[in-house]
Amino acid sequence: MDYTRVVRLGLCFWLASTVFQAGAQAPATTPGASAPAATGVTSQASAPDVAVAPVAVPLPAAPAAPVAAPASAVPAPAPLTRPAIVAADTINGADTAWMMTSTALVLLMTLPGIALFYGGMVRKKNVLNTMASVVAICAVVSLLWFAVGYSLAFTPGSGTLGHFIGGTERLWFAGLDYAKDTQKVAVSHIAPNIPESVYSMFQLTFAIITAALVVGAFVERMRFSAMLCFISLWTMAVYAPIAHWVWEPNGWLAQLGALDFAGGSVVHINAGVAGLVCAYVLGPRAGYGREAFTPFNLGLTMAGAGMLWVGWFGFNAGSAVASDGRAGLAMAVTHIAAAAGALSWMFAEWMVRGRPTLLGLCSGLVAGLVAITPAAGFVSPRAALAIGLIAGVACYWGATGLKRLLNADDSLDVFGVHGVGGIVGSLLTGVFASKTISGVEGSILIQAIGVGAVLCYSLLMTAVVLWITSLFFSLRVSEGPELDGMDLSQHAERIA
Repeated sequence: MDYTRVVRLGLCFWLASTVFQAGAQAPATTPGASAPAATGVTSQASAPDVAVAPVAVPLPAAPAAPVAAPASAVPAPAPLTRPAIVAADTINGADTAWMMTSTALVLLMTLPGIALFYGGMVRKKNVLNTMASVVAICAVVSLLWFAVGYSLAFTPGSGTLGHFIGGTERLWFAGLDYAKDTQKVAVSHIAPNIPESVYSMFQLTFAIITAALVVGAFVERMRFSAMLCFISLWTMAVYAPIAHWVWEPNGWLAQLGALDFAGGSVVHINAGVAGLVCAYVLGPRAGYGREAFTPFNLGLTMAGAGMLWVGWFGFNAGSAVASDGRAGLAMAVTHIAAAAGALSWMFAEWMVRGRPTLLGLCSGLVAGLVAITPAAGFVSPRAALAIGLIAGVACYWGATGLKRLLNADDSLDVFGVHGVGGIVGSLLTGVFASKTISGVEGSILIQAIGVGAVLCYSLLMTAVVLWITSLFFSLRVSEGPELDGMDLSQHAERIA
């Protein structure tokens, strides 16, 4: 026997067996694996003469990515029902920037917009008094809003009373907090996407311009001290409750479904009726109806009207409380209505008096702006055109024919333009409101109830506030100082 060959065959067999055993015991790996996986195979070293085939051992499956829960499974946060503190990262930066811009635009409408608009229409001897009244109103209403007004208008209140007036939780702007360390900020339940400090300031500018509009009815004869007292009481007793009724979700007109996007009733009907009551209580100016009251400078009036037109974009588009498509549409319909109102008044005056005037164009554009205000977020551009055209003619009649019928010396036609324009716009909102645009349907009946409620309350409470003011101040200057001019008699100043 060839032992050498046998030995060689034995060695080859042993070597092959060893290789197979090593393959069976080798860790199974996958490309790129960083650590060997356990095989769970028992060593076969005790039986070298038996070939053991390598066993394929499955690797443990990679952990599955967590499956996101369906959106419907995550409960949405409950909507706010009153002012609250929220995480700062919930604030929308674009909305906040637009609302801060809108606030500045609406303040521009008063300072210097209304000051110039009214100052250019009065006689030269009363220009500074008219402008001083607007500046003083801006200051006094700002502090009253900070102390009391905002809380009364834009907090829910409690119980049945909460449908008519707000609560006290925001007196002195209490709770309008921003905490940098904890990244918390206060928001209003009405505008939870912007800081409440911004929303409260935006609403302050509305309170300011409403009070400033009333001045146009009693210029050239109301004592400055009486004016300050009257406006202070009126803002708290008349403006704040009506704003609560219409714009706070708990207000009774809001719950009824009355539509007022940016202030047709809260601002314009309210100011127009208050101005008419003031005109009746104070009586006509000396010489009214017997002599011509020549405006000081209609160039100033035109400059003021231009600022009103531009500022009204913040007034109406800002009332969307967001930088979105609805705000864009509100801006577009505002411009269309203003242009239609200007041309409508111009042509009406042209037909009646034989010529168009700058004052008529300025008054007409304001009439269109007033009428579109309650409707801006609810109507289409074509509806805005109709509203502006109707308002121009209606307000022209309000400042001429209706004024003669009422026999009131409403000096700068506050009721004829703002009162009539606000009524027309509020009622037409019920006609033209589009559910596609706003998600709500208009009702002429509900709009009429809202108009009537604001008109009656403003009329009654303005008379009460004037009576209270008269207990402490003489409402009207005497005839001599009135003839000398309010600039000299009230401020010892005059235009050079």
